[in-house]
Amino acid sequence: MELALVIAVVVIALGFDYTNGFHDAANAIATSVSTRALTPRVALGMAAVMNFLGAFLGTEVAETVGKGIIETPSGQHGLVVVIAALVGAITWNLITWYFGLPSSSSHALIGGLVGAGLASASTVLWSGIVDKVVIPMVLSPAVGFAGAFLLMTAILWLFRNRNPGKTTRGFRLSQSLSAAAMALGHGLQDAQKTMGVIFLALLTTGHANAGDGIPVWVKLAAATAISLGTYSGGWRIMRTLGRRIIHLDPARGFASEAISATVLYVMAIGLHAPVSTTHTITSAVMGAGATKRLSAVRWGVAKGIVTAWVLTIPAAGIVAALVYEIVHRILE
Repeated sequence: MELALVIAVVVIALGFDYTNGFHDAANAIATSVSTRALTPRVALGMAAVMNFLGAFLGTEVAETVGKGIIETPSGQHGLVVVIAALVGAITWNLITWYFGLPSSSSHALIGGLVGAGLASASTVLWSGIVDKVVIPMVLSPAVGFAGAFLLMTAILWLFRNRNPGKTTRGFRLSQSLSAAAMALGHGLQDAQKTMGVIFLALLTTGHANAGDGIPVWVKLAAATAISLGTYSGGWRIMRTLGRRIIHLDPARGFASEAISATVLYVMAIGLHAPVSTTHTITSAVMGAGATKRLSAVRWGVAKGIVTAWVLTIPAAGIVAALVYEIVHRILE
């Protein structure tokens, strides 16, 4: 039974990784597609490759998710907790995807872990959650908004006397690089979260030790799942992020992606924090758009997105807690 549950955790975790890919594909490419810097299929293919490569850039975020959110019980009981957390995260991903809301797969996973941990009376590491989740959750959108606003302001000043046509073409080309950087950062952040959950399951059953690194097969599996999910696309969310918040031009698209990618790298490599690529790029799009005029941003759409952000952790946690109660009664 324990081995069967380990296999179930790995399969469900890779399923979550796949939904993460198609749910968050818009994060990396929506701005490039909406400004016509890249065609949708080219953008998706590039994002899939960069997501795969990004998964191998480090394991700091994976270790935070695997060891820094809850103290999972050992054995079969611990596996039930992890399964409940994953189902809670997948459920919220699918709900927000259906309504076209760019919510955070990262926070859905963390909410699922907390909800399942509380329902199972496991130890929740609140200090780690505050340091590695709550503070970065507030900080990354704020930095994304302010950074994109300042970078776009600088771009407007530097290119104020340049030929508009040549400038637009130049930023379309630049967006190919900034979108690739964003997709690489997405792989660095989000594929590692799935690695962390699988590693957590291996720890609870003694298939890995706390001091061990993430096994190569786990890295390959997580990288492949998120890449396949990315290539399958997330058109509903792409429309929201690329068009409904604000009509982007190539310069604003470049500014949004460049700042977002920078935030993702700093948070993952420097602070080991699992931040939301969704929160970061959406805030950056708002910041770059606000340089046109504040009324250019459709704040009503933005309000709906922020509401989904606020609800993500508790909603995924509630679903995970309910799933835990069901699975616990059946298997234990």
